[in-house]
Order: sequence, then structure tokens, then C-alpha cells
Amino acid sequence: MALISCENVVLGYENKPIVENLTFCLEQGNYLCIVGENGSGKSTLIRTILRLQSPMSGYLTYGDGLRKNEIGYLPQQTAAQKDFPASVYEVVLSGCLNRSGLAPFYTAKQKKSARDNMELLGITHLQKRCYRELSGGQQQRVLLARALCASSKLILLDEPVAGLDPKVTADMYEIIKDLNRSGVTVIMVSHDIEAAIKYSTHILHVAHTPKFFGTTEDYLSSDAGIAFLKGGRKNG
Repeated sequence: MALISCENVVLGYENKPIVENLTFCLEQGNYLCIVGENGSGKSTLIRTILRLQSPMSGYLTYGDGLRKNEIGYLPQQTAAQKDFPASVYEVVLSGCLNRSGLAPFYTAKQKKSARDNMELLGITHLQKRCYRELSGGQQQRVLLARALCASSKLILLDEPVAGLDPKVTADMYEIIKDLNRSGVTVIMVSHDIEAAIKYSTHILHVAHTPKFFGTTEDYLSSDAGIAFLKGGRKNG
């Protein structure tokens, strides 16, 4: 059964549709890249998957035992968020909050999860450092570890390499792909069409009327993919 099923969904605000007739399925182990021109509805779709807003019509359902609080999320950061005055360990551990319910303290299992994910992302040596003192690449590793504390099933990444230098960008992409190989399902919004093609298993190209959903290989030979690769990279 699919982790997420989207059937004939219409997305928008104030009765103004942005995306119509959106249909796709996300299976366990997929690496889905969401691409499209600026203003095409990518961020609106992310908010809908996270249940921060509802579809105007259609159905978006979770399956295969996935709960709505079991999605790890790495958002785009604002300047204020980059200046957050907490330790790396505290930021990573806060990823467990969504599944803590009314419990006033973190459990030993949650603390172990934070330590394990810091080790996985190679940031254990930074655990006592203040988050706002880190480089952009280090901050993204911290946020990815935080997302993994929220869920080892599905992580949703919104432009995870925005503003990073080429080497750090390449390292981040490899980390995400390694997580996918280990069994973590990935949804990534990206303007980097070359990286989307290189790393993803599936591509969803959104527009007012969705242009494509399918495997990355099929996207390369589709009308939407060919047109986007030729002329849409600057806007994608």
C-alpha cells in the first residue's frame, strides 16, 4: 500500500486553484523530487502533505501505517531561524516533540535516537555548540538529523541545499541518497533539475494542470521533461 496517495486533488487559496487534478502515489523506498516553475504550487503541496492546509477538493490519504505525525520535515530557513540560540543536541532532540504527546520529558529512547542521528550525520562533535554559530552546511545536517528524529519512514525536504556552496551541496545530496538507500522514503522539492534527475527514482512536475508523474527515466523522455530541461531550468 502507498505511503501517500493523492487523487484528483485541487490545491489553492481563497477558492483560487493553483494546481488541479493532481494524482500520484508515493511508495515505501521512493525518492520523489517535486519540480516546477516558480509559483507552480510546490510549496502549497508541501503544506498539504504536512496537513497545514486542506485540499480544496480531492483526496490525500496516508497508508502503510504512516501517521501524519511521522513525517520528518526539513523546511527552508528564515534568517531568524538560522540565528536560533539553542545547542545542536537540543535542536536535534526537538524533532521528537511531534510524537511526544503530553509527556513533559524526553524518553531515554528519544535521547538515544538524537545521539544516533547525530552520529549518522557526522555532527556528534558539534552537539554542545550553539546552532547559530554553525556554517550553513552544518546547520542543514543538524536539521536533517532533527527530521530523522521525527520519522525514519518519510522525510520531506524543501530546497535542502539552498544557499550552500557546491562541495557542501554535493555532500548533502549524497547523504540524502544514502538515507534513501537505507530505506528512508524521501520527498524533495528542488529547483536543481540536474540533481533531481541524478538522485531521484520518481519526479512530480507540478503546474496549474500537472504535467508529469512517474519514474525519472520516463520523465526524461516526456514532453514535460524535455521542455523543462531545454527552457525551464532557470525558473524550475
